[in-house]
Amino acid sequence: MKHILIVIGYFIIFTGCRHDESKLGKAVDQMEPNEMIGYVPNNQKLGMKWLLNNMLEDDKKTLSVRFLLDNCIYAYKAWENTPWGSVNDSLFFEYVLPYSSLNERRDNWRLDFYERFYPIVKNAKSAYEAAAILNNNIFEMVGVIYSTKRPKADQSPYESIEAGLASCTGLSFILIDACRSVGIPARFVGTPSWYNNSGNHSWVEIWDNGWHFTGAYEPTGDKLNDGWFTDLAARAVEGHPKYGIYASTWKETDIYFPMDWKPGVNKYFAVDVTPRYQNFLDSNLIPLRIKVVDSNGERKRILVSVSGDNDFSFAGYSKDEKNDSNDHLTLYLPESNSFIIKVNQYSKTVILNKEELIEIKI
Repeated sequence: MKHILIVIGYFIIFTGCRHDESKLGKAVDQMEPNEMIGYVPNNQKLGMKWLLNNMLEDDKKTLSVRFLLDNCIYAYKAWENTPWGSVNDSLFFEYVLPYSSLNERRDNWRLDFYERFYPIVKNAKSAYEAAAILNNNIFEMVGVIYSTKRPKADQSPYESIEAGLASCTGLSFILIDACRSVGIPARFVGTPSWYNNSGNHSWVEIWDNGWHFTGAYEPTGDKLNDGWFTDLAARAVEGHPKYGIYASTWKETDIYFPMDWKPGVNKYFAVDVTPRYQNFLDSNLIPLRIKVVDSNGERKRILVSVSGDNDFSFAGYSKDEKNDSNDHLTLYLPESNSFIIKVNQYSKTVILNKEELIEIKI
């Protein structure tokens, strides 16, 4: 019912304002800002002004007036019609109203995603709860899975839906836009490289009386602020262009988001959020990561047992190709202890003096 009212409201706005609809197909930069702002209701004028002042010049040349109006109107409707929509103007402008995060293709996802995803979160009591519900459900709903075989890293939501495959970057774009479509402030977060040079990673933060993180397509039940990468993120280096953790923003800062998939592109602003992740570090234990691959080098889900000093015993499964390429079966163990790793007939003894990634071929 709500999305029907939104469409009716949209119709009233454009029929009641008596604007020249022939101009709606023009590029944004072909219309005077004051005229553009005049197309939206009074309560949305500040938001439209903020968009026009902060969007990229490239977008002004390529996006239509209608695109921007759709984005603004439906963003406000979501903000007004959800129980967690009481965030201040600043958070709304910066993390709900934007139609993009970084350099992804500009898709007109706003109303489509609201109609798809609002029904599954309408009974949620908070943005925190709603974000967890979205992460647990939307990827199956749109038919997208994680895969390193995706066409490209920085796919837009509709590009990923068309491919059925996405990297952590593409998956994050989907979750961010899904959150924004139902009025949840959300932003893109990532690191160009983990401290151990094992690769980069991207994830999502949402606002609910503070920022909370979650890995897109990597839900942890009904909880946020958890994930396979917390120990890696805890070792990030504040202020480092390669090993730091950065969150995207449309607001101008003195930092550009370091896009590993587009090195050297300095267009998209960021803030350094490294210190918030360093609280997860347990320096008394050393990570032992275990990876099991077949003859083709593809990761497999196989039962792994680990035994060691002081009657230590563990059994668990290795991660397969459905998981991020840096997400491995990981144990946190005391330094200098001896451990025996067994997979089927394979057996290996390790004395843990430093972080180890053990690759087992079967």
